[in-house]
Amino acid sequence: MSMIKIPKHEKIIKKELKKNEEKILVKKEKKIEEPKTEKKKKSKKPVKKKLKVVLARGKRKEAIARAVVSSGKGRFVFNRVLLSMVPNKYIRNVLQEPLSFIGAEINNMDIRVYVRGGGQMGQAQAARTAIAKALVAYTQDEKLKNAYLEYDRSILIEDTRRVEPKKYKGPKARARFQKSYR
Repeated sequence: MSMIKIPKHEKIIKKELKKNEEKILVKKEKKIEEPKTEKKKKSKKPVKKKLKVVLARGKRKEAIARAVVSSGKGRFVFNRVLLSMVPNKYIRNVLQEPLSFIGAEINNMDIRVYVRGGGQMGQAQAARTAIAKALVAYTQDEKLKNAYLEYDRSILIEDTRRVEPKKYKGPKARARFQKSYR
């Protein structure tokens, strides 16, 4: 029988594997022999109280509103403008509608509303829905939710109606071009 020669690099790899196995065994034995010591207790730092923040979404036609309610000083910001600075009085009243059900608690929370898309009234109604949903989630009050539903269901529940798309063979969604034979 002839002897098979093992290349040198394989011999070196086998030696290194044996050394590593021995080191691992020695470490395991040391771990078993060492008694467990008590861990040092870390001093507790004062924990900052987390701010309560609630996000909610409202939609109306093409407008999408996001409302953020957090604990604060009673500020109301609509699209990065204070509510008192909104020029249209009617829109301002639509935005303040959900706040009329809260009372004095409103002075301890900040409300920020961001709206995109749609027209002025669509944005106002989307923001109104988002604010109401956020306030219900923030306060977790079932009475408030019921009060909103009794007053106007569309404050909490979005209007699912959307604009119907235009079809071919007509000037609008449903209307058809007139035919003339003479």
